[in-house]
Amino acid sequence: MMEQKRKDNGVAAMAVCYEKFDPAAYLQYNYTPPRADFERKDSIVPWKLACLHRAFTEGDVSGELLVDIGSGPTLYQVLSGCEVFNKVLLTDFLDVNRQELKRWLRDEGGCNLDWTPYLQHVCKLEGRRPSEWTEKAAKLRQVVLDVVPIDVHCSQPLAPDVLPPSGADCLVSCFCLESVSPDLPSFTRALGHTRKLLRPGGHLLLIGALGESYYFAGPGVRIPVVPLDEAQVCASLKESGYTLIRLEVYTLPPDMRVGVDDVTGVFFLKAVNQ
Repeated sequence: MMEQKRKDNGVAAMAVCYEKFDPAAYLQYNYTPPRADFERKDSIVPWKLACLHRAFTEGDVSGELLVDIGSGPTLYQVLSGCEVFNKVLLTDFLDVNRQELKRWLRDEGGCNLDWTPYLQHVCKLEGRRPSEWTEKAAKLRQVVLDVVPIDVHCSQPLAPDVLPPSGADCLVSCFCLESVSPDLPSFTRALGHTRKLLRPGGHLLLIGALGESYYFAGPGVRIPVVPLDEAQVCASLKESGYTLIRLEVYTLPPDMRVGVDDVTGVFFLKAVNQ
């Protein structure tokens, strides 16, 4: 009983941390140069986009429905997937993030980041002209079904009837689980909860922070993170019932450490729900 109360308190404390989350500041900190410098091979955003492009185009990831777990205010994580899946579902715990995504999807302006360079870069990865980014944007707007609430700490993270009974064909999740979990067991449980959304044989594409204990989600808004290493990520994955296909690691060059967090590296993994 005490153990359950401690778990609940930890998760509740994390939810309080997120009450002041500022999408505009978060995007500015993480999704502009130097971290999003498309002229540099060693910039973190191009590395993430290359990992996702490769994972979605290797031929084993397929089906109808892609679900993004904890989208935040970002879209980059589904720019390759929207070419493979006819249906994409975006999710986030915070209404401010869901509204940010809906503004872009409705093409009504007022977004806190211009996603054009991202769309152009992924077009290049796909062997298309960067000028075709408008078609890619239209495709993404067409295939996104909705932006819905999610809570990865609930045993059923999504509302009933959001997904078909068979589940999603693929899950993608970037910098969500370690950023909303008070400790490693909570991270592992959240990984297990989200696995329930995925059909047997479906794929998980997971990107997350290594060695990170906090990040800023706005001026003075410091959010704690579970500091993970590669071995812990692999152990949590196995405990949750996944089989690892590939794990890749990016180490931040000194000039990518811009003072908005203490992250040392980023992992990308591809796994299958056996």
